[in-house]
Amino acid sequence: MLTVAHFNTEAALRALADPRRRRMLELVWDRERSPSDLAESCQLSRPATSQHLSVLRAAELVSVRLEGNRRLYRVRADRLAELQAMLD
Repeated sequence: MLTVAHFNTEAALRALADPRRRRMLELVWDRERSPSDLAESCQLSRPATSQHLSVLRAAELVSVRLEGNRRLYRVRADRLAELQAMLD
């Protein structure tokens, strides 16, 4: 049985419950994207996008990298794999 003490499964499942956050994960799956890119692609306001990204970060489903004054987000495939393994 897989145990991941430091991974918050409940937070990850709650984050994935929202279709807008799942869409964001799809968008950052293959490359980094900025919050403004995500807001435009998801047709959300920047504040709403920021709130969704905060939930995804707290659930450890995305990572953020600073490039100058820009934040770039990317999916944490390792965390999604852990979650999938726990659910299987």
